[in-house]
Amino acid sequence: MVEINKVKNKLKRDELYQKQKTAKAKQKRERRSGLKKEEESNPEKKEKRLAENVPNTLENTREFDETIVEEDEEVAADEATDEFSQYFQSGVAPKILVTTSKGPSAAVYEFATELIDIFPNSHFVKRKPQFEMRHIIEFSKNRDFTDIMVINEDRKEPNALTLIHLPDGPTAHFKLSSISLSKDIEGHGRTSSHKPELILNNFNTRLGHTIGRMFTALFPHVPEFQGRQVATLHNQRDFIFFRRHRYMFKNAKRVNLQELGPRFTLKLKWLQKGTFDRKGEYEWLFKPEMETSRRRFFL
Repeated sequence: MVEINKVKNKLKRDELYQKQKTAKAKQKRERRSGLKKEEESNPEKKEKRLAENVPNTLENTREFDETIVEEDEEVAADEATDEFSQYFQSGVAPKILVTTSKGPSAAVYEFATELIDIFPNSHFVKRKPQFEMRHIIEFSKNRDFTDIMVINEDRKEPNALTLIHLPDGPTAHFKLSSISLSKDIEGHGRTSSHKPELILNNFNTRLGHTIGRMFTALFPHVPEFQGRQVATLHNQRDFIFFRRHRYMFKNAKRVNLQELGPRFTLKLKWLQKGTFDRKGEYEWLFKPEMETSRRRFFL
């Protein structure tokens, strides 16, 4: 094979390069075609190839985390007596108060309307300037609310979500980004009042389990499957993506998904013991120096 770098004529060099490129592509096609024929006659060979050729991703090469939960009796015992045990064991129905920071903009009200539509038995309460968080928490406890959602904003756009579980916490604060309201999603469906099914993905560590249980406690125990609605919270690299869809059954074997909206992304910033308190104790607090590697995740 001619060494292209030694050819001084530019036109000739380009011509040789294109010929070599075409020849390599032809060899690749022939190799793939031959492999396809072999695997069609021997399916076990294809299964072996797929099992061996697993691509490396940030997820499957993540740094080891000793807090990753599998089947652990100690974790199960802790969760049986944690702040969410009333929901999982006693069947307490969730009742959610949704409110905002002081002096909210129109965009915050729009997002609050979307949250009311997502979570069954949720109620919006307008926040007056004189109401501090301690007043809202006391107000909610006296009216048997199980959770509080507070939408924060910056420059008249929603930028954070604070979630408080009642009566004894914990409190989680999330960065809020990539919001798409239902009306902005092309071809979105109309929602119904049916209780949705909930899907949680990749909440694997002890911290992830706590956040997953916190989200689970916002939805009713038994979904109404006839509504065919499903809400998904998918954790990928510590970003929590929210999506909501409806199953569209075409026949006994085929089903499509119709997006209902909204879409948004959450990233946990801190988790505090008890209800919201500026001087409270933090179970987990994100700091920039904790990001020692792209392969280190916390949820």
